[in-house]
Amino acid sequence: MIVITDDWCKGCGICIERCPLDALEESEKLNRRGVHPPQLKENNNCNYCRLCELLCPDLAITVLPDKDRKEESKKQPKQPMLRPVGGRIK
Repeated sequence: MIVITDDWCKGCGICIERCPLDALEESEKLNRRGVHPPQLKENNNCNYCRLCELLCPDLAITVLPDKDRKEESKKQPKQPMLRPVGGRIK
């Protein structure tokens, strides 16, 4: 689960731009600063990597993995998100 404190967001868009799985989008509502805070897309593939939480300069995003997802991820091996330059993943 991703918790976004809307009123803390300044609308920089770093979380949306840097999400490796394109799971975030701008919401239609405005916060008290007059910006559109991020929200999870209806159909998203969020893997709880916490990159959005780590990059948010306003600390407006908190990532809390679901218990069901934790159990599911233990069963499946993790897939690398980045590939080495000029190399192959074996």
